[in-house]
Amino acid sequence: MKNSQNLLVTVLDTSFFHEIQIAKSLLEDNNIVCYIFNENMGVIIGTAISEGHKLKVNKSDVEKAKVILEKMNENDN
Repeated sequence: MKNSQNLLVTVLDTSFFHEIQIAKSLLEDNNIVCYIFNENMGVIIGTAISEGHKLKVNKSDVEKAKVILEKMNENDN
């Protein structure tokens, strides 16, 4: 990708698939396009050696996404 605004940046890295799904839904509700990477790695190689799931957003949405995810974490505590 030549345009730096189209670069994808990881905003969440976790071994818990449900956490990725909740975060993805929350970001999409706030009009942030996001993608899950390594979604099927646990099935393919087993959860013992899976590096976890990564949630990525466009570089231009990183700051907004981080604020939303921080609020999500505050509400969990």
